[in-house]
Amino acid sequence: MKRKFLEQLQDWKKRNIKEPLMIIGARQIGKTYIIEKFCKENYEKYIYLNFEDITKLSSIFEHTLVPKEIMSQIEVLIGEKIEIEKTVIFFDEIQICEKAITSLKYFCEAKENYRIITAGSLLGVKLHRFETSFPVGKVRILNMYPMDFEEFLWAIGEITLAEEIRKCFNQKKPMADILHDKAKQYYIDYLYVGGMPQAILNYIEHDKNCMLLERVIHNSIITAYIADMRKYTTSGAETIKINEIYDSIPRQLAKENTKFKYNLVKSTANRRDYELPLDWLVASSLVYKANKLERPETPLRVFVDATNFKVYLNDVGLLATLANVSYQDIQLNENNLFKGALTENYVAQELKSKQIDLLYYKPTQTMEIDFMIAQENQVIPIEVKAGEHIKSRSMSNYIMKYKPAYAIRISARNFGFSNQIYAIPLYAVFCL
Repeated sequence: MKRKFLEQLQDWKKRNIKEPLMIIGARQIGKTYIIEKFCKENYEKYIYLNFEDITKLSSIFEHTLVPKEIMSQIEVLIGEKIEIEKTVIFFDEIQICEKAITSLKYFCEAKENYRIITAGSLLGVKLHRFETSFPVGKVRILNMYPMDFEEFLWAIGEITLAEEIRKCFNQKKPMADILHDKAKQYYIDYLYVGGMPQAILNYIEHDKNCMLLERVIHNSIITAYIADMRKYTTSGAETIKINEIYDSIPRQLAKENTKFKYNLVKSTANRRDYELPLDWLVASSLVYKANKLERPETPLRVFVDATNFKVYLNDVGLLATLANVSYQDIQLNENNLFKGALTENYVAQELKSKQIDLLYYKPTQTMEIDFMIAQENQVIPIEVKAGEHIKSRSMSNYIMKYKPAYAIRISARNFGFSNQIYAIPLYAVFCL
């Protein structure tokens, strides 16, 4: 499957960046696949070492952090000489060995140009709970996400449709009705399938028929996430709280005001007891946090209110499964309230995959802008609608009060521009 992330790996090689790569992302998003593809296509020799599969691999780093000595011991382990200038080494599930992470500093500082790539399913959690000295400035950290809608189209063979969507976006012109309808239907399918590569492969194997999609794939991924919660937490009590928060997210998003509320996790929950478990979920990349913006001015990060926020799942397909939403429930012509929650989560997922901070603006009870982004030092409001009904007092009031250069409305409607609002179809969010 073609992934945009490959470009970041190729840039690391092309620029001969000295720092080892550290890839952070949730389980089952395709990290190992894309890293292996890159390594095999770009280097003469490739060594793969997994800290989970080789249980005593950590012992090498317990004895030494000197790169030459580490390489010497790996040579003995694999039974062959390592040609440094021709070889890339991929340490997978490196979060298991803290000293291996510490060793990356010395690989970076070494005279030799070691090509080291690391990854791990819960590496983000490990970095937040690092007990010794993390090699700050000596590691190039990259974040990877589930497949976005454009990658989904590539995977199912709709490359020309993706190109046409980009063309219409750039030219600010509507898609032909027949193509608009086709893209909308694939968007609906994506809400159900999501961006997990295994689920997309299953969709393809069933001739792109969502009615035949095996939901066991999503359930297995969720089960693996829950198993990770048990494996990489400090106590059983913390695991329970993490799981409770994760299970509550469909309920959090189903209400009209989607601000995260601890009492929706359970009636006795409070911030003091559940803040750290929520941080665990964010660090693990299983959920994304959207903070409230206090005022629509740049730089946006300066005006964040971190005490008020929303929480989204990292994948809309997992959200649909967790909420037990049927495929019929999310058809565009169906009046299903949770469809709005799926749509908002989808947009959050698309923005996050572009490394865009998730921010929303709610200055009053009657005004709320779903997402706020900065473009060329301008604050741009984004409104999200699940269907074709686009009337919104919030957006009208915002434009009247703050007079942005333009606003964006994402809905089931075709491309267009009127009254300072750029209309973008739901299937074209990846173009932003």
